[in-house]
Amino acid sequence: MFTGLVETKGLVVSREPVDASVRLTVDAGIVAADAHIGDSIAVNGCCLTVIAIEGSRLTFDMLRETEERTNLKKAVPGEGVNLERALRADSRLGGHFVTGHIEATGRIVRWEQSGKDYLLEIGIDAAHERYLVPKGCIAIDGISLTVAEVSPGSFTVWIIPHTREVTTLGERSVGDGVNLEFDLLAKYTAKIVETFSASKRPL
Repeated sequence: MFTGLVETKGLVVSREPVDASVRLTVDAGIVAADAHIGDSIAVNGCCLTVIAIEGSRLTFDMLRETEERTNLKKAVPGEGVNLERALRADSRLGGHFVTGHIEATGRIVRWEQSGKDYLLEIGIDAAHERYLVPKGCIAIDGISLTVAEVSPGSFTVWIIPHTREVTTLGERSVGDGVNLEFDLLAKYTAKIVETFSASKRPL
């Protein structure tokens, strides 16, 4: 479990196919300082397990399905990735509950400065619009953000300069893919409504 508060930007060292998986190595900076084999680390919001440690470099194995479902399939050496260690039980919860399970990728359709802040618009599949409401939660590349507006085929969030500077959003451009994790409560609510609707039983 994570909060969506990115601790640092890491750098991809390598991404190589290994049998039925893909091995990803990241220079994780401060996140590697107390890392152990078996730890869960959110990499661009995707929960991965540490399988090897060499100094500040952490290595993870990704299933092919994980790679295909996330923007890590296009990660190249030198590219920045957002990193967050798993939530501790005695920590403050400053973002929202994030599981690290990526549902989909979206594509940046607008990314522009507006006053001192920035407006980020993400294009999504119509099937995912039901998980989004204004003022609701969304994790974009592992960053806990608040939905500002929902439109047919897209949603927008406001980004403060600090978030843009300390995460990989500052390196993103229109057309880039981003990992999306929708709010856990929204997903369960949608499932419950679908189940009752299918059975034609009143809620």
